Amino acid sequence: MSTNRSHLSDEAVRALTLSTEPWLSCEDCFALSDEFAELVLADPRTEAMGPMFVHLSACPACAEEAESLVALVAETAGVDATPALARLHAAHRG
Repeated sequence: MSTNRSHLSDEAVRALTLSTEPWLSCEDCFALSDEFAELVLADPRTEAMGPMFVHLSACPACAEEAESLVALVAETAGVDATPALARLHAAHRG
């Protein structure tokens, strides 16, 4: 009998061992997304809504939604989204 041993990538290990405290659900994240987009566009270095950054670092679906919303709000407001999107990418990639 052969054993199929596959090794997890460093990225997979990071994702599985990432702290998710303080915890937000995807539903919580969605409810806060408008406020979060405005805050991160106003100051990409903001530490406000820290739990949101924690959630986004562990949830690719919510991270993608947040990035899309930040880009849309920035475009509508005529603001450069680049710094805010860079922060979101960094948070998501850990």
